[in-house]
Amino acid sequence: MSTGQAPLAELRPLLAEIGDAKRVRVAGAPGSLAEQAFARAWGRLVAGEDPAAVALSETAAAVARARLAGIDGGVLRTAGLADDEALAVLRRSFDEVAGPLDPGAAADLRAALVVDLPQPPPPPLAGRLAAQPRAGATAPGRARVVVEPPESHGDHCLTVAVYGVLVAPLFGADPVPPFLVGLAHHLHNVALPDAGFAGEVLLGGALPRVVATLEERELAALPEGLAGRLRGVLALRADAGPAEARAFHAADVLDRVLQVHHHARAAAFTAEQALDHLDLVHAGPVQGFHLEVLSAAGL
Repeated sequence: MSTGQAPLAELRPLLAEIGDAKRVRVAGAPGSLAEQAFARAWGRLVAGEDPAAVALSETAAAVARARLAGIDGGVLRTAGLADDEALAVLRRSFDEVAGPLDPGAAADLRAALVVDLPQPPPPPLAGRLAAQPRAGATAPGRARVVVEPPESHGDHCLTVAVYGVLVAPLFGADPVPPFLVGLAHHLHNVALPDAGFAGEVLLGGALPRVVATLEERELAALPEGLAGRLRGVLALRADAGPAEARAFHAADVLDRVLQVHHHARAAAFTAEQALDHLDLVHAGPVQGFHLEVLSAAGL
């Protein structure tokens, strides 16, 4: 690893917040915020948009989402804010969490924030991957540990793509290839249900052929230029040699482990944490009354 542990450890809390977009939904749009961004990113790439512009603007939006959740530029515009006012809100949210980012990368991402991201139609693969659940933690010879709700491949792939951009400076990597590999590294799961590592072991020697066949089927349905670009960057999965490969593999393993930590935290969450640490009954003109009600109810 070409970077010290401290920058990555400092970045980890932001990565965890960004990953929570897998679990946030809004009215009027199907899927999680991460799945919506996954479909949008694929639609933009298929429409021929510059992959660098897609990578930077989608990652910038993901950073702003860490605190604003579903309040995006479109919502702010609907609520009566002018474009410059809406952009100021997005930038405030970005700035609130951007401290651990590489300064140069943070400046590029902040400049890529826009009120309206393009919304071209996504290819069918985006919807299929958003509907395909992830297996979670599995091991050969052991029963599967089932956690609810499972994340989707759309959730995972978008999150890995964004993480790839954010960790790229730590490895001296171009952020665009890790973003593209993140989006595309589970193309085979459009058709292949996920049985995790345990299933891969049982497929045995057939695994490489199964993955290659199904992946190529999806690539062949994409525009020729995009498919060629993806074939090139998907080769980065083979090892952790080039800087861009290390950025992708770091992003992938971070998302997989942070997902497990999420389930562990959710299982251990207590009402006391909400009341004492998160100030569920927060300061305000009726806080005293709220506390009286809770006391009278024995809560």
